Amino acid sequence: MTRPFVAVLLGFLLVACATTALQPIRDANVPLEADEKRMWARVEQEQQKFEASGYVYRDAELEAYLTEVAQKLQPPAVLRAIPFRVAVVKNPWLNAFAMPNGALYIHSGLLARLENEAQLAVVLGHEMVHVTHRHAIREFRSTQNKAAFFATMNVTLGGVPVLGGIADLVGAFGTTAAITGYARDQEREADREGLDLMVRAGYDPTEAPKAFHEMKKELDREKIKEPFFYSSHPRLQERIDNFESLTETTYRDRRGGTKNRDLFLKKIRLVVLENARLDLKAGRFQTARWGAEKHIAIRPNDPKGYYVLGEVLRQKAGEGDMQKAEQHFQKAVLLDPAYPDPHKGLGLIQLRRGKACLAKKSLESYLALAPAASDRAYIEGYIRQCQG
Repeated sequence: MTRPFVAVLLGFLLVACATTALQPIRDANVPLEADEKRMWARVEQEQQKFEASGYVYRDAELEAYLTEVAQKLQPPAVLRAIPFRVAVVKNPWLNAFAMPNGALYIHSGLLARLENEAQLAVVLGHEMVHVTHRHAIREFRSTQNKAAFFATMNVTLGGVPVLGGIADLVGAFGTTAAITGYARDQEREADREGLDLMVRAGYDPTEAPKAFHEMKKELDREKIKEPFFYSSHPRLQERIDNFESLTETTYRDRRGGTKNRDLFLKKIRLVVLENARLDLKAGRFQTARWGAEKHIAIRPNDPKGYYVLGEVLRQKAGEGDMQKAEQHFQKAVLLDPAYPDPHKGLGLIQLRRGKACLAKKSLESYLALAPAASDRAYIEGYIRQCQG
């Protein structure tokens, strides 16, 4: 859903004439044009750098599943022309974007908020349309004053919030890919055609507006201002309106298709917890708590979920939070006494509440279970306080 990679193409693309009609890539018989080939070559170089940057969440099983869902949405002829592949970006903000060569990226924040495979399909379908309909090269060619265009992009880039490494991510591509989005007509085309891909693959179209309704409700409730065009309030509302209209008209008789909720939640369970940690690191306590609770709902006997939920409450430190945090840490210890982190959480809470003897015991247990802990000196200092 982006304006991918155009900034890095300065010096690699010819100064093109006005926008020309480009037919969508339906099979391998549709040739790339000269400037488009240069775009793909440069994008592949940038992709390699990005893949090695540490921003991609590595889970081979999850990537295989996401790519399998994406490939269900396209006929074999398209897949022979464009090798679609899906990966997850470690970033808690709501976003997804596509490279012109078929590499699709979905942020952990967006993936964690989806509830089933049908919702995933509409997100991936939207991004795939940007690729098959060649929106990146069309967007570049439509820009009349390219020098002014790149200058504007540089100014925009300067205001990108530094969250989860996203400024570096954008800088690596030299573009506002994940921030500004494509032209409105291209975004609408991606919504319309992406939903059609989802429905043709047998998914329930009513899940499309539901996914974005929940995102909008969360942003409104928590008064969160997302930095990406994908999740901006006007864009979310327009997308909801588009999907609801299509569901009530074009796809009225196609309701009740596949959702695959249980399989989807099983596949994303680990990234849900990882994203809760990212939200916590960003100080987004409500979304971090929601993520930890979602992970617990999926895996009720996983001590890591209870630890993260306890840590959210400990750091938030609101009224009644410490008591609840202590209970979650105790639950984590009960489930796995050899798991170090909840022992530390308990010790820090006990220390804060003036229970020095209990704090000392908990913190010593933490260090005994994690002798090479990076915060060992820090914890030893607290233990000395307990002894004093």
